[in-house]
Order: sequence, then C-alpha cells, then structure tokens
Amino acid sequence: MQKQLIECVPNISEGRDINKINEIANIVETIEGVKLLDIDPGAATNRTVITFVGEPEQVIDAAFLLIKKASQLIDMSKHSGEHPRFGATDVCPLVPISGITLEETAKYAHKLGERVGQELDIPVYLYEKAAQEDKRKNLANCRSGEYEGLPKKLSDPNWKPDFGPAEFNNKVAKTGATAISARDFLVAYNVNLNTTSTRRANAIAFDIREAGRVKREGNPITGKKVLDENGEPVRIPGKLKAVKGIGWYIEEYGIAQISYNLTNISITSMHEAFDESCKAAESRGIRVTGSELIGLIPLKAMLDAADYFLVKQQRSLGISESEKIKIAVKSLGLDDLKPFNPDEKIIEYVLKNKDSKQLIDLTLTDFADETAGESMAPGGGSISAYVGTLGVSLGTMVANLSAHKPGWDDRWEEFSIWAEKGQAYKDKLLALVDEDTNAFNKIIEGFRMPKSTEKEKADRAEAIEQATIYATEVPLLVMETAYQSMEVMEAMAKIGLQNSLSDAGVGALCARTAVYGAYFNVRINAKDIKNRETAETLLDKAKSIFNKTLSLESEIIDYINEKI
Repeated sequence: MQKQLIECVPNISEGRDINKINEIANIVETIEGVKLLDIDPGAATNRTVITFVGEPEQVIDAAFLLIKKASQLIDMSKHSGEHPRFGATDVCPLVPISGITLEETAKYAHKLGERVGQELDIPVYLYEKAAQEDKRKNLANCRSGEYEGLPKKLSDPNWKPDFGPAEFNNKVAKTGATAISARDFLVAYNVNLNTTSTRRANAIAFDIREAGRVKREGNPITGKKVLDENGEPVRIPGKLKAVKGIGWYIEEYGIAQISYNLTNISITSMHEAFDESCKAAESRGIRVTGSELIGLIPLKAMLDAADYFLVKQQRSLGISESEKIKIAVKSLGLDDLKPFNPDEKIIEYVLKNKDSKQLIDLTLTDFADETAGESMAPGGGSISAYVGTLGVSLGTMVANLSAHKPGWDDRWEEFSIWAEKGQAYKDKLLALVDEDTNAFNKIIEGFRMPKSTEKEKADRAEAIEQATIYATEVPLLVMETAYQSMEVMEAMAKIGLQNSLSDAGVGALCARTAVYGAYFNVRINAKDIKNRETAETLLDKAKSIFNKTLSLESEIIDYINEKI
C-alpha cells in the first residue's frame, strides 16, 4: 500500500530574525518521520514560508509544535510587513502529496485546528477545503481586516472562529489568529518588474488574476463602482483562472513585484502566468526582468516550463532533465534576484535520499573502479544496462543534432519526438543499472536468512526463489528495453543527419551488446529457479528478444555500411 504523505506549508509572521525563524522551523524535525524541506524568509514582507513533509499524524504533531513555538517567539502587536497577515502563524495549509485525497487531508486540518484552539487558545479559521461554510473558503475573507481588524472580527458572531477564543484578549493580542486549511498544491510566485510603482504592478495583477478588477463607470480607476442587484461590486474577470495576485514594492530589492498564488497549476501553470505577465507589462511600457519562486515546486512544473519555451524556440524536447531545468530557470529568470538551486527548490530533489549510494551517480572512473573491485556487484547485468544507456544516448544525440540542422527547421518536431523516445529509453535503462545490482543483493540477503527451524528453512527457500526470479526478470527487462531502443538508432540512420551515420551505428552495436550481455544473465539466473515452468517462460521470451535483436542489428549495420 502506498504510504500517505502530506506537505505542510506554514507562513509565519517573522522574516528578519534568522535565529527566531530557525528555532521555529527546526522544531518540526523533533517529530520522527518529519522532514524539513525548505525555509524561505522575506525581510520586506517580514514573513517566512516553511515547508515540511511526512505522514499525516506526524505532520499535524509537527505543525502543532511549530504554531506553539511561533506563538511564544512572535509578538503580533509589534509586527509590520508588506504581506497581508493576522497571526504569528498566519496560515498553515496541509497539502496532499501521495496516497491521500484532499478530502482526507481536510479531516487532518480539522484535527489540527481543534487542537490549536483548545490547547493554545489561538483563534482558528478553517479555509479552502477545510472550511465549514462557503464564505470561509476564501482565505482573503477569513483574513480581511488583518491583525488590526481582529478585535472587531472576533466580536462579530458571523466571524466567530471555528476553534479557540472569540475575544481579543491579551494572549490573542500577542498571537493573533491562525488560518488552517487543506488545499491543492499552491505555488507562491513573484514576477519582477523594472519599475518601483506599486500601482502599475497592481494594474498588471488585475489584468491577470482570476478575480480581475472592479468595474467602474467612466474612468476605470476613479469612476463610481458598478453594483449588481445585490449591491455587490461587478467585477471584470482577469485573464487566468486559479490565480490570485497583488502588486507590491519590495524595498529589499528596490523593485515592484506582482505576487501570485497559483492555486492549481494544472489549470494555470507558472510559465503561463509568467508569459501573460510579460505581455500585460509590455502593453503598459514595463518590462518583466525575472521571477522569484517562494517555497518549493514539483519537478513536473519545471519540466513543463522548459518544454513550453523549447516549443516556442522550435527546439527539440528530447534533452536531459538537468538541461531542461537550466532552460526553465533562465527562461523564467528565477535567478534574477538570487541564485536558484534546484536541489533546494524542487520537491522531488529535496526528498531524494542523499545517503543512498547509486551506481549511476558515480563518475566514470569510480564506476569502473567499483566494477573492477572484489565484490560481485555490479556485474554483467548492470554493465549491460549501462552499455544500452550509452547506445540509445548516441541515437538521441543524432535526433537532437538533426532537429537543429540548418535548413531542416520544418522537421524539428519530427526529430524532437524521436529524441524524446530516446530519453525515455535512456532513463529506463539507467534505472536498471542499479536495479540489476539490487536484484543480485536480494539473493544474497535470502541466503543470509536464518535456517534453524523448518519454518525458517521454508521462508528462506521461498525468499531465495522469489529473489532469483526477480534477478532473472530484471536483465530480461534490460533486453526488452535495449531492443526497443534500437528503433531510435534505425530511424536516425535512415532519416537523420547523414554525417552522424557512424554514431547511429555505434548506438545500435551498444544496444545489441546490452541485449546479448543481459541474455547471458537471464540464462545463468534462470538455471537456479526451482519452478521450471516459470524459468522456461522467461527463457523463451529472452530467446525471442535475442533473435529479433540480431536480425535488426544486421539490418541497421548493413544499411550503414551501404551508405558510408
């Protein structure tokens, strides 16, 4: 069963005192299983976005400790900052990451809110998916009036907190209120402008954000507001859905920014918000100089941004992940104000276990040394997978060179598709480099199991059998993937850049070697499988792939020899 993971992104009303910020943020890792991912302070806003992740119960325990510590160290009666706020822990959203629905996450938000209200005596408002009435779904409604308006808000029966005291006492004067929610993944994203005008930045924000601007009679800025039949202002919608935005001036940088909350990046992506902001700014005589990501972002959002800009440039999409990240950073100007470190800003990279040793992370020299050492792994299976990786990498290179060949501009998409196929094969084979070694190690683990009792012997025998089957299935998958990857080399030999015929040929030879080498592994491991029916099924499939590979290799090499 998939582990349930939720992310918590509390925003605390302190962005200048780094000692306080660290003390508040670091407390979350006192809860076992919780990982602190990011601390992103802002001096001008006097606000810090903290991000941590874990299983639901541990996360709400950690969130409670964070809210408690913030209430002890931050005095809201002395707070000032550019960002709207009404509490020491201003907002505390819970975000489903994996294995859990938004509705299930909302139940944990209720649980956290009740505990904060009862045990810490802090007024709590539930918003977005956790809201218990429609008017509280919008955070702006819950936070309207900000900290300064809390005495009036708390005394209004319509705005009684969901949990905690409904009075502005001495304690609440210090802690303020906290808004807790369950929401989809939200990207906090600022667009930088070459102006100091907050009014101009706001005008662009109104052009873009879903709520748009209030409709007025005559002058669009100073004219009388147009009201509907209920007396509510009529709004002119902005261009993009699932976007909230305001303009502000950041003294720290000496520029105005448009501050966006992208509440659903599957509806409006970061790159769409950026591009539309560029158009709106240009129409007003203003230039976008870059942008700033607050907190973390999913890897897919960065790769989608790279693809978007590559398509605009009519460039191949079949390039490496690391290159795509560089293109996204430069295209969006994410390093305009400060360096952008993908390992610290992309959620999948932050979650990656830095302590686990992978063969594919070694240098070429270290990989060769590791292979040449005394241990039996990595062995022929891992080497076969890596040779296959190199082969399809060559085919992908030819596709990318062909996509960028002068005079072939009308064919860039054709070659981009082949390059993307090559990248997919490459990534799969790379993963199999380590998986083959992992499969061998599972057999070793099986042999090390105890065998004192009959049950232990039976368990040990079953573990060895299953590990041996898996150690046969992995090189079979290497064979299958390397064989399939040869379609890239064949296509590039026939339709790609003819100056690179030899590269396509070497790629095909590497793929053939990968299949041949992995076939040896299938055969030698299958000998030890006790269930001979299973073993024969695997061997028959391997033999079929082997024969098809030799036939295709011969066809490709004959074609290349004829053309060279």
